[in-house]
Amino acid sequence: MVPTPGFPPSTLDSEGTPIWITDLAADDPNHILHVARGIEPAQALQVLGADPGLIRPCELPDSKPDERASLPAAALGIEAGTSAALLAGRIGEWTFVYDDSGYTDDDAATKALSAEGRTAATSVFTINADASLSYAVDGERIEWINVDDLHLDEDLPGMPAELRAAFEAAGNVPMEDFEPGEADYDVAMRAACALAGLVLTLDDIRRIPLLVVPFG
Repeated sequence: MVPTPGFPPSTLDSEGTPIWITDLAADDPNHILHVARGIEPAQALQVLGADPGLIRPCELPDSKPDERASLPAAALGIEAGTSAALLAGRIGEWTFVYDDSGYTDDDAATKALSAEGRTAATSVFTINADASLSYAVDGERIEWINVDDLHLDEDLPGMPAELRAAFEAAGNVPMEDFEPGEADYDVAMRAACALAGLVLTLDDIRRIPLLVVPFG
């Protein structure tokens, strides 16, 4: 594995995915991570379109009922495929929203999370291994990065400083058929986590107040 400077080995799975996301996700994930600075979890969920009347505190269960279920879905008692489960929490200045089914894949969502002077990023990973990251400041998208087209050596200098530092911390774990210097499919998730200081394990996530809501 190529070094990932911002992530100790205990915080990544064998493929380079942040371990807390792997532990939350279903076995074949189609999921999204939103991070936003300067917004509370309940507000972030509502910005994404969640019904405020359905948002509730969450204690994650010990395990998933089957391979198609995520831990947030298990906490809600919903079956895979019937709706998404959105899980939100806050670490320091940053709030995260984990969408276990990719229902909030919308450029407008990142812009809305970054409104009123905030900063936000959205990392998408689909079941077809399409991966990307959007970065927005004060309601405007500044960067959209398609992992298939990412060349860290060439692209890092042109990124905003904060985002560049996040990708530098994320490092690079290339697939076997990639050329040297090309990014792996998990780099966007690592970069979003590095940006928001989410270098964590699932045990760390369990220690903070969490909110969960069905969506869609």
